[in-house]
Amino acid sequence: MSNTLPPALFLMGPTASGKTALAMELFDRLPCELISVDSALIYRGMDIGTAKPDAELLARYPHRLIDIRDPEQSYSAAEFRADALAAMAEITARGRIPLLVGGTMLYFNALQKGLAPLPEANPQLRAEIEADAARLGWPAVHERLAQLDPAAGARLKPTDSQRIERALEVVLLTGKPISEHWAEQAASSLPYRVTALGLMPGDRARLHQRIEARFDQMLAAGFEHEVRQLYARPELHVDLPAVRCVGYRQMWDYLAGRLSYDEMRYRGIVATRQLAKRQMTWLRGWPDLHWFDSESDNFLHAALNLARSAII
Repeated sequence: MSNTLPPALFLMGPTASGKTALAMELFDRLPCELISVDSALIYRGMDIGTAKPDAELLARYPHRLIDIRDPEQSYSAAEFRADALAAMAEITARGRIPLLVGGTMLYFNALQKGLAPLPEANPQLRAEIEADAARLGWPAVHERLAQLDPAAGARLKPTDSQRIERALEVVLLTGKPISEHWAEQAASSLPYRVTALGLMPGDRARLHQRIEARFDQMLAAGFEHEVRQLYARPELHVDLPAVRCVGYRQMWDYLAGRLSYDEMRYRGIVATRQLAKRQMTWLRGWPDLHWFDSESDNFLHAALNLARSAII
């Protein structure tokens, strides 16, 4: 990548890996400004269950793209990319370095690679696809997709209903395979010299321990009360992206009487572990990612040295 491009830092990792703490250390020691890359931290009033830094920390370590939406509102990867690019340009213009920190890999991917100009969802067509799936099964729908878009058919499993539906919807609406749309996004690559740091606390077992401990800390800190306030709002419901956030969906089901308290806790922890697994799958395929063990003795020194050399 050309050294004439301005530098930027990506700080990535699974949930509960210690990204926020490292971002604050880098903020203290380098001329960086923080941009959140987290699809849950965008929501106002969702603080405990998202592990959002408290008001005191945010005053000391300002993060762009936190508390920018009400839980009733949606926020797309395209909107994130536009907002992040604007924030990065503003930071760079002041002679400082954008430090993007978070665990929403879809946002990082959209920012780094751009977005394909895909059509919006078509409710009528989706209803027809779902009716076919209910009658024939998703493997049959997958077979239809494979006939129209062999590349997507080969890439997707017959059980991957959500992605099968979207790929079939795209080819039926546009007459063009979704893979061709993806190829068109290459022209909108990120105009920055990016150095990506990946954070992982030891091994998977240790990460699972941290996830469980953090979920219990959230419960002790008043997570149930936080979600009760959201649950009391009649305009909020389980189909909204905010309510589907990990932890919130399980607490919502508990408040609705669909789960016991113990089952809510168990499912919340399991859902968080599953989220971490998906994040790690993304990260393993991320090119030129520099990994650090957040529990090793010298990780802070090593991460700081890499970041410092990257922004020169």
